[in-house]
Amino acid sequence: MSKRDYYEVLGVTKSASAEEIKKSYRKVAMQFHPDRNPGDKAAEEKFKEAASAYEVLSDADKKAKYDRFGHAAFSPGAGGGGGFSGGGMDMNDIFSQFGDVFGEDVFGSFFGGGGGSRSRASRSRGQRGSNLRIKLKMNFEEIANGANKQVKVKKHVICSTCGGNGAKDKNSVQTCGTCNGSGQVKRVTNTFLGQMQTVNTCPTCNGEGNTVTAKCAPCKGEGRVYGDETISIDIPGGVQDGMQLSMSGKGNAGERGGSAGDLIIMIEEEAHESLQRDGLNVSFDLYITIPDAVFGTSIEVPTIDGRAKIKIPPGTQSGKIFRLKGKGFPEVQGYGKGDQLINVHVWTPQQVSAEEKAILEKMQESPNFQPKPSK
Repeated sequence: MSKRDYYEVLGVTKSASAEEIKKSYRKVAMQFHPDRNPGDKAAEEKFKEAASAYEVLSDADKKAKYDRFGHAAFSPGAGGGGGFSGGGMDMNDIFSQFGDVFGEDVFGSFFGGGGGSRSRASRSRGQRGSNLRIKLKMNFEEIANGANKQVKVKKHVICSTCGGNGAKDKNSVQTCGTCNGSGQVKRVTNTFLGQMQTVNTCPTCNGEGNTVTAKCAPCKGEGRVYGDETISIDIPGGVQDGMQLSMSGKGNAGERGGSAGDLIIMIEEEAHESLQRDGLNVSFDLYITIPDAVFGTSIEVPTIDGRAKIKIPPGTQSGKIFRLKGKGFPEVQGYGKGDQLINVHVWTPQQVSAEEKAILEKMQESPNFQPKPSK
């Protein structure tokens, strides 16, 4: 079953602002929320579908990639190390990542406090790490065939001493006394409609459910340290200069167990010594002599993956274009492939000897050397 367009899922246009996208997601999510539709699998799938759409459209980099390549930009073949963003989400992911869209835990207040599972799901774990951006150079052959790159990235990584929780040892972590480990505090107020319950993030533990009594020395309680990581990046064939790809969870590690940011990869296309790129096609300027143009010849030309021999027929004119099918670049996540275009230029000598001048003047009188463009 093909995926629906993300803009259609949220009921917005491509020109919608970030606030409009957020507002529309909130409306759709409230409509299909599991508490409002208990036992309704179709509503649950629509709830997940809306969250996947919002995950992409609320992120400027992911949105730009989606606008350009659609769902293909987030297919499993689009990257390694966990893949690029845009995949399926489970309910815990949704409640933990996008609960802030609903203000003061509207899941609890609107639906009468919700269930225990949702209270735990909405608990935050530390602070999310920031995204990282890197530039990745690729030559024509790597772009045409796709490539795996091993890149060493300097960034915040999880502290190996405390495992990311920021505590000195396991005895230095205790359940928050304010919220009793739930990460939330509830308040019941009486209104003319009856009792209304609101659920807010615990101010003592900031929603983590635990407090640290003694901080880890190496990371000073942050749960992360500055280091480096070698990341394996699978680049699909056909990428272009300036294109941005993202790898979910490969950015800076979060504080105190918070989720990691994304790694944004910008493609830099290295120039080829003799080929030029034109979309999916590759072009090459071939210069031949006047005798070769008159008599014809066979000649080797460079291609992305080696050399190819082409035949120049007798009487070839300057400006003739020969085409090598399938010798260009592939479509990103597609099945099409470009060609190599060979632009023929007949080289005109800029200096001639007296003998050569006499020969040319004699040939100029021949009818065969008179231009006949109609033929």
